[in-house]
Amino acid sequence: MLGQRGTAHVNGTQLYYETAGSGDALVLIHGHTLDVRMWDDQFATFAAHYHVIRYDMRGYGRSALPGDALFSPADDLAALLSYLGIAHAHVLGLSRGGVVAIDFALMYPQVSDTLILADTALREFAFKAFGEFTEAVKSLAASAGIDAARQRWQQGALFAPALEQPRVAARLAQMVGDYSGWHWLHQEPLRVLQPPPTEQLATLDMPTLVIVGERDLPDFQAIADLVHQRVPHATKAVIPGVGHMSNMEDPARFNERVLEFLADHSN
Repeated sequence: MLGQRGTAHVNGTQLYYETAGSGDALVLIHGHTLDVRMWDDQFATFAAHYHVIRYDMRGYGRSALPGDALFSPADDLAALLSYLGIAHAHVLGLSRGGVVAIDFALMYPQVSDTLILADTALREFAFKAFGEFTEAVKSLAASAGIDAARQRWQQGALFAPALEQPRVAARLAQMVGDYSGWHWLHQEPLRVLQPPPTEQLATLDMPTLVIVGERDLPDFQAIADLVHQRVPHATKAVIPGVGHMSNMEDPARFNERVLEFLADHSN
């Protein structure tokens, strides 16, 4: 599996990235508090068929933390792809990575061959129980410190199904343990889309796959249904028996769903 890894100095920041494989490009976008390692069960498998790019978003993993200047994670991704000489790609994001994938597809439709959203969040969605939980974690970080917040985050309902698998639990603990906690203590200076993505979903014209774990939280189930209903060319796949981290909890079935979809929509 030939590839490269490095740090791209783009869009006023530094983004760590890894690539492997050849053919049509496929970019993988990780979730909140996580990093490129969450794709370990996908990276080599997908690279057997595609030119796969995984990277740490600004503020995560080995990439730089945000500063004071406004930025868009979608612009960061566009700059990274340009840096790597990639004109267009299939875009796959999980959870917060799905938020960035949606923003990217709205802002750069000509670069987005397909859109794959796994257990995705959605900017400006009115979160209920999960929103209350994230605010509680932020409050804990401010009052008791990052370590206490990390522990609360890992023990929340979001990861409960994943923690039933010791191997997956250990990998999540490693990633969350390495997470800086920056977003819990700072207001991220985001440049956001207007109107919000919730009002623009119907304009997404590329083939779209919505994946959700059968045991994911109600907020994320509702988002999956909303995206499936509003995006014109969307199909939905429910992965049985798993929760929010569907790609890590059942990688064989997750990979099968993604590769089937891509085979139908690749050059």
